[in-house]
Amino acid sequence: MHRRLLVVLVPLAVLLVAALGVPLSITVAEREMQETYVDRLNDAGRFASLADTALATGRTEALALELQRYHELYGIPVALIDTSGAVLLGPAGAYQEAARTEPALPRILSAALAGARPEPSGEWAPWDDSALVVAEPVGRDSEVVGAVVTISDLSKTRQRILLRWAQLAGLGLLPLVALVAVAWPVSAWVLRPVRELDAASSRISQGDLTIRADAEAGPVELRRLAESFNTMMDAVENAVQRQRAFVSDASHQLRNPLTSLRLAVESLEPHLRPAGNGHQVYDVAVDELKAMQRMLNSLQATARMESIRTTSPVELDAVLATRVDRWRALTATAGQRLAVDVPPGLRVLEPSGGLGSILDELISNALRLSEAQVVEVSARVSPDGVAAIAVRDDGQGLDASERAQAMQRFWRSPRHQNVPGTGLGLAICADLVGAAGGELRLEEGLARQDGPGHGFAAVVALPVVPVD
Repeated sequence: MHRRLLVVLVPLAVLLVAALGVPLSITVAEREMQETYVDRLNDAGRFASLADTALATGRTEALALELQRYHELYGIPVALIDTSGAVLLGPAGAYQEAARTEPALPRILSAALAGARPEPSGEWAPWDDSALVVAEPVGRDSEVVGAVVTISDLSKTRQRILLRWAQLAGLGLLPLVALVAVAWPVSAWVLRPVRELDAASSRISQGDLTIRADAEAGPVELRRLAESFNTMMDAVENAVQRQRAFVSDASHQLRNPLTSLRLAVESLEPHLRPAGNGHQVYDVAVDELKAMQRMLNSLQATARMESIRTTSPVELDAVLATRVDRWRALTATAGQRLAVDVPPGLRVLEPSGGLGSILDELISNALRLSEAQVVEVSARVSPDGVAAIAVRDDGQGLDASERAQAMQRFWRSPRHQNVPGTGLGLAICADLVGAAGGELRLEEGLARQDGPGHGFAAVVALPVVPVD
């Protein structure tokens, strides 16, 4: 928003300076050209007056010297032209050379010989290289006997125009530079409450519901917005806390009655008749009670882990060092093999509850549910700074539709209904990884050894933390 505000303000200031500077620059150029034209017109008028007297008396030597000295002094060819267009006096060579490059000369000379004072030639724009042609008739009305013509090079005039334009541009840049210098800190000060509100929202999105926006600073509108935001967050935090407290309290309160019920059911075993079907009903009841106890334990663990929303960097090597030996023992007991392929020195942002606990859950799923021969733990870092930590197996796997539902709470594959579990493990892991700014993805695993198909893979994508 800071840059967008400057993008709006600076072009508007540039347009304002241009709207004032362009007409002023045109006026300056036109005034320079007008001064030059008036100066040449006065010179031509003086020479025309002298020529009128010289032609009337027949004494043209002094006028010829005057025209020659003028050309030598100012570098401007000036000539006295008769009614036939021939040069009577003046530097004929310089005049004719300059006249060849001025297409407006015949028109201006014809008008002057007709007794009129034509409009000046020459453009005021600095990029035009035409000369200024000024003609003054000698004589009046029907008694015009010739014309005095000057051809002036306007390069110096145009240089003065460019210099004045450069000065105006410099003066125009000063307020623009001042505006940018002032607009940057001022816009930062104005938008500071917005940035603080954005930072608070970011922290809240990471799971820290205790963050509140500063409702004491900034404009009145932003203070009201911050107050409304804080009120909303108070309500959300209270609702989440009540929900977690209810889950935890309900699980805790149900634990004792459920334990008592299990003890009561188990105490019935000695009283069952050996020949009846009571043992079958008894076994089903005990299994259901055990499943309910596991469900209560999972609910309590979920409530505890969701109440912790802190993340911190962790060395993946250190996490694996405390767990790989146990994983190898578990896989060996199950008749499986564990492979570990992780680059050394990898640091990632650890989710709340610990990265090790998440990997434990994924390894446990691979051991209990996959019927795999090989379980592989690997890690790769993408160019955008994300580490993908994968737990793959070559077991039965899940098809695409089952993988799409596997991270829903309490969902279990139809093939695993008789395997101990609650269907909460992947859902809790996905929530914790997402709170740390990562993602838990379910993909195809390793190629199966006992036939076509693929196993199952759970990929934990977490931001990489650079080593200081």
